Amino acid sequence: MTHYTRTLFSLGFLSLSSFSAFAQAPELGLRTTQQSQVTSVKNQGGTGTCWCYSSTAMIESECLRRNLGEFDISEMFTVRNIYLEKARNYVRRQGKAQFDEGGLGHDVLIAIALYGAVPESVYSGLKNGETNHSHGKLVKDLKTYLAEVMKKSPIDPNWEEGFNKILDEKFGAAPASFDYNGKTYTPREFADQVLKFNPRDYVSLTSFTHHPFYKSFVLEIPDNWANEQYLNLPLEELTAAVQQSLSQGYTVMWDADISNTGFKQGKGFAVEVNDKNDKGDSPEVAEKKVDQAYRQKLFDSQVTVDDHLMQIAGMGTNAAGKKFYLVKNSWGEKTGPYKGYIYVSEPYFELNTINVILPKAALPESVKSKINLSE
Repeated sequence: MTHYTRTLFSLGFLSLSSFSAFAQAPELGLRTTQQSQVTSVKNQGGTGTCWCYSSTAMIESECLRRNLGEFDISEMFTVRNIYLEKARNYVRRQGKAQFDEGGLGHDVLIAIALYGAVPESVYSGLKNGETNHSHGKLVKDLKTYLAEVMKKSPIDPNWEEGFNKILDEKFGAAPASFDYNGKTYTPREFADQVLKFNPRDYVSLTSFTHHPFYKSFVLEIPDNWANEQYLNLPLEELTAAVQQSLSQGYTVMWDADISNTGFKQGKGFAVEVNDKNDKGDSPEVAEKKVDQAYRQKLFDSQVTVDDHLMQIAGMGTNAAGKKFYLVKNSWGEKTGPYKGYIYVSEPYFELNTINVILPKAALPESVKSKINLSE
């Protein structure tokens, strides 16, 4: 990827003092008009765990917004626990289910609700001098183990012991309790008392026409191993909900397709070009007008697929008033010219969004009146 020498941020995203300043990207003809509170850019390394980094970042930002403090929550504690939940599902379904590194943003909500959370300083998931995460061998070992488990009938009721041993060897033993700021917590106490986490504070939204709008349905994508449901909104209302959330200082977990030529992390922007012969080398390029039918067509034909999750942290615009989302990726600060951030155009967002997670409190009243938030 190309790395520009100029940076996006006049004050940077590396300290809380930057939150009062709007960032600018003069190289792109863009300026940030709204920026929510965020923690530092993380690096998922050689893993398929963007689902965890994106939702964890949203929860960290929510702690900042609520003046609870700045936290660096362990992603690998959550990832470890979800590997176990995936394995249980895989065994119960006799191997006819997804078991891999990938997941969805709601997996973080599930894991913290079940197991609690711990700080990164307590559980990094790195051992023996490791500095980067890599899960390729781990998943291979876990799959091999599960295949052996399911060769026997009946299945050994204690099979989880061997599975957890593999996880311990990779990540280290999960702490039953730990000290933080002079007090001892269990992971459950830390999530409840310090982070004040409640999974019901969040709502998962999507927008597809093969299910009724304003109802919930199980989104049919491979990584939805947990069969979680999403509230279905028309595209314009989904977009309005995201933009209102950002305008109120919330951040949003964004699940999208980035496996196309329009996503240019190396250049710091993503656009949905209108002309197939246009390489989209500038955010000023003419873009497609996205409607619900075109979006559905690409999803049904598997052109638009779920392949990466990130955190939307703000909004920007160009001189002509075209809107862009300021998106925090989890590929480290050295990725792209803007310290791991990327400007995503509104048409790109509208076409390539698979789902989002945001705080229920941020939903527009016009949306709340049409949906059942208890679902």
